[in-house]
Parts: sequence; C-alpha cells; structure tokens
Amino acid sequence: MPADRIRHVALSSVTLPLANPVSDAKVLTGRQKPMTEIAFLFAEIATHDGQRGTGFGYSKRAGGRAQYAHAKEVAEGLLGEDPSDIGRVYDKLLWAGASVGRSGVATQALAAIDVALWDLKARRAGLPLAKLLGSYRDEVRTYNTSGGFLHAPIEEVKERASASLQAGIGGIKIKVGQPDTKADLRRLAAVREHIGDDVPLMVDANQQWDRATALRFGRAVEEFGLVWIEEPLDAYDAEGHARLAEALDTPIATGEMLSSVAEHVRLIEARAADVIQPDAPRVGGITSFLRLATLADHAGLDLAPHFAMEIHLHLAAAYPREAWVEHFEWLNPLFEERLETRGGRMVVPDRPGLGFTLSEQCRRWTVERVEYGKA
Repeated sequence: MPADRIRHVALSSVTLPLANPVSDAKVLTGRQKPMTEIAFLFAEIATHDGQRGTGFGYSKRAGGRAQYAHAKEVAEGLLGEDPSDIGRVYDKLLWAGASVGRSGVATQALAAIDVALWDLKARRAGLPLAKLLGSYRDEVRTYNTSGGFLHAPIEEVKERASASLQAGIGGIKIKVGQPDTKADLRRLAAVREHIGDDVPLMVDANQQWDRATALRFGRAVEEFGLVWIEEPLDAYDAEGHARLAEALDTPIATGEMLSSVAEHVRLIEARAADVIQPDAPRVGGITSFLRLATLADHAGLDLAPHFAMEIHLHLAAAYPREAWVEHFEWLNPLFEERLETRGGRMVVPDRPGLGFTLSEQCRRWTVERVEYGKA
C-alpha cells in the first residue's frame, strides 16, 4: 500500500488578548512593558486519506509576525511528503531556512508544523500523544502560575492560590524579582502562611537578579521549603546558575527562554539546573524536545516544561522521572476541550493526538491565514 501523503497545509496567525495586562519582574525593573496579548502560529495539516493534525507555537510581546513569515516561506515543502517521516521532514524544512540559523525564530517557526505532524501521527494511531510516545503515567503533577504575577495585590494572589488548590491543582508559583527584595520576601511569607507548609510552592524571578542578589535571596528563603527558585539569573548565565545550584539547598530551575537543544546542552553540561524547563514551541517543536529530554534524563534532571500545557502534559507524562506541568488557563478560549485537574495532578486526556480542536473564537481572533495544496 502506498504511503499517505500531505495534500493541504494551512497556517494561521492568531492574536489572543489577555483580560488584564500582566506584569512580572521584567516590567517592574523597566525592561519590558506589561503583556496584553499573545501571538500564536497555528498549523493545520491534512493528508489525502483525510487524516488531520493541528499544532501551535507562540510568542509573547514580539516575534509572532516573524514566526508566521518564516513558516510561510518553508511550509509549501510539506506537500507530497509522508507525514510519518517527521524527522526527515523537519530536517527538510530546517535546511530550507538554513541561512537564518537553527535557533530562535528559525526553529520556533517550525514548532507549530512539527507539533501538527506529531498530533497527526497520534491521531492516525488512535492514541493520545503521550501513549504514542510511551507514557510512564496517566497523570502529572501540576502547579499554577497565572495567579501569582506581580501586578496582582497580595490578597488577590492568596485568593487565587486558594481557588487553584480547590480546583485540584497541586502547587503554587509566585513571581519575585522586584527591585526591592524585601517586598518579594514579604509576599512569599504571606503566601506560604496562607497555603500552609505542605503545599508545594515555587518562585520565579524572570532573570532579574545578579549573582550576589540571587545567592542572598536563596539563602534567605531556605526556611520556606521551596520546590525551586526559577530563573534567578540571566537565562544564558550557565556558570552563574551552576554556582547557585551548588551553593543552595533549594533546587534551581531554568531553561524556558532558550531556543535550541544546543543551548540546553550547555546548561546540562555545566550542571546549571536541578530542574530543566524546556518549552517545546521555543526549541522548535516536539522532535527537538524529545532529543533534549533524553539528555536531561541521562543527566538526572527533573523536568518542568514551560507554559503550553496542552502540549507539555503529554511530554511530561512520557518523561521517565516524575515531572511538573505548568497550569495556565489563558489558552482555554482557543480550544473546545479542557484539561482535567484532580488531587494535585493534571490528567492526560484519552482523546487521540493532543486531544484538542480549535474553537470558533480562535478563528475569530485570526489575523492572517495562508493555505497550500488542495483543501
């Protein structure tokens, strides 16, 4: 029997507005403006046999239009390809845009396509993506970040932490990294007192400290029993993170801002993290993520993928070590389905592929769309 082939590809640029402007330490230190929207790149792939797959990538603040533009330049190369040959197809598209490199926008533009191919492959097999990859568990530990941003007053942070725990989410992460470290410590103490000593608690400084400040903060918060301190330093300061990981009892987590496997390899080789936080859309898709996950497991690292729980739930379930998934409800309007949380864990859906279909609201938020091949 001849292999099924790709007959149609559609790319969509979608802008998701946020209900309220969002601020973390990058805003309070003057490096960025509050975030008001997220740009998404969706890829929809169909074969001659009528099989379909959908994937997405994203960019916060800037870069969304660049991802979409690059994807448009290479996507036509998918037509006529066997969608099961994901590795070969990925390399073909990578070489089509080789002059702009193998990181950043160059690979992030391929992420939506790569995710769509994996979604398609799992759907053809009639399996959730986690099962296709070879899952170790059907539920993954989950924690909430969206209620802990710095623009929110501390009473609101506490209320949203309670709501998250009542909704079956297991841990709480709050943002730190303000110019006044004492203000961070006051917020952290208030949240720890509010949720109790037994609830997993994390903090995220979004790269806003120098090495000395990060070390002082890390020593000051040992009493809070944090699961990790996230991005205490610049994302590319592997040596500094390694020194912190060696000096502190609290685990160090980082990696979300890196945009290639090679950049994560530097973290791993430097022993710069106890918890590695790759983002599949940022490193170029599931194909790249799986390569990285193998290296991380070999190095004995814990895994906590960044954002995009709709993708990362499946990847965390297929990681040999018990992982964490970051719960963000921001993307809910884009999809018809919802993920279930219970007992502190997120449940892998039993639907084939990623288990999601695009909503009509997602279609209405589409800014631009292009199609290749026969629909």
